Amino acid sequence: MPAWLTVVGMGDDGFAGLGRSARRALLDASVVYGSERHLVMLPPRLRARREPWPRPFDVAQVLAHRGTDASVCVLASGDPMLFGVGATLARQLSIDEMRVLPAPSSLSLAAARLGWPLQDVATVSLVGRPLAALNAYLHRDTRLFVLCGDGRTPGAIAALLNARGLGPSRMIVLEHLGGASERRIDARADAWNHDEVAALNLVAIECRAGEAACTLPLTPGLPDEAWRHDGQLTKRDVRAITLARLAPEPGELLWDVGAGCGSVGIEWMRAHPSCRAIAIEAHPERQRFVEHNRDALGVPGLQIVAGKAPDALEGLAVPDAIFIGGGVTAPGVLDSCWARLRSGGRLVANAVTVQSEATLVTWRERHGGTLTRISVAQAQPLGGFDTWRQALPITLLESRKP
Repeated sequence: MPAWLTVVGMGDDGFAGLGRSARRALLDASVVYGSERHLVMLPPRLRARREPWPRPFDVAQVLAHRGTDASVCVLASGDPMLFGVGATLARQLSIDEMRVLPAPSSLSLAAARLGWPLQDVATVSLVGRPLAALNAYLHRDTRLFVLCGDGRTPGAIAALLNARGLGPSRMIVLEHLGGASERRIDARADAWNHDEVAALNLVAIECRAGEAACTLPLTPGLPDEAWRHDGQLTKRDVRAITLARLAPEPGELLWDVGAGCGSVGIEWMRAHPSCRAIAIEAHPERQRFVEHNRDALGVPGLQIVAGKAPDALEGLAVPDAIFIGGGVTAPGVLDSCWARLRSGGRLVANAVTVQSEATLVTWRERHGGTLTRISVAQAQPLGGFDTWRQALPITLLESRKP
């Protein structure tokens, strides 16, 4: 199918800043979709019907023109394929059906203004996303670009940095990049005093740690102190081994069955921004722990399903991996998880009691896999000396579905 849709990236300089191909596409269009801010930038001489995006946002009206004679344009900010509507449309259309004419992105403009090599700067979008997503990117001496949803977001970012002990961090707010109203605000997070800035803004951050900074490593096996829990926590060393056996890859989905405080599912998602996880937990208080921990550790996208396996598994998306941290002795849990796991997927289950270990041994005899005994001891005081205190041993089952 030939291209019937043109996605035009527009900067804050409006129609005047567009190249020849983008102007021609808009002049020839019969209908143009975009935000109200973009549509008012178009000159009166354009004959196209102007359609603002519906609220809530939806591209269904654009897709309805597929197969018609209409010449359709969509306006986007900067580069449409960078957190933009172009990426949304590309998930539903083949690239042969659409042309994308990008303008410089706000990230490119910000990098040019600040002299920051763009490839060395992490990017976080808070447009339509929780502020908690920023927590996963807060590390000492890193640089971040944060795309903001409104004029109050920079203040919220400053408050978050202060709460994490990163008050000395440098914040640079860039408003209306590339437009006549472009403005720059520089301040430390602990000296931020602007209640609101322009709605169209980007925040550049140079993370600097104070004495009480709370930053966490990228490796699996975060400290046990990083979690809010009631004792139902896969401890640090066992958690690191468990995640190594689960072996997350980009874009994969994990079921964390009997999630407790959510530690395994949360660390699975921290392995890569595209990793997804569903925490299945029946205990209401532990569900609250999962909610707190996922936000504090920067993965607010973790889905929580309230209920017990196997009944709570009905209707969930097919997983690439499953971790069973509790409830392996419950009738049907192992078999239901195995049945729903995709071909080639991994199942890992941990057992502490004799009964749960026996369940794993019996299950392995039917389906195969490996069993590993994990014993961890820590040196602790005994009188004037130290001795080894042995934690409860863990039996770990790992199996890959044919």
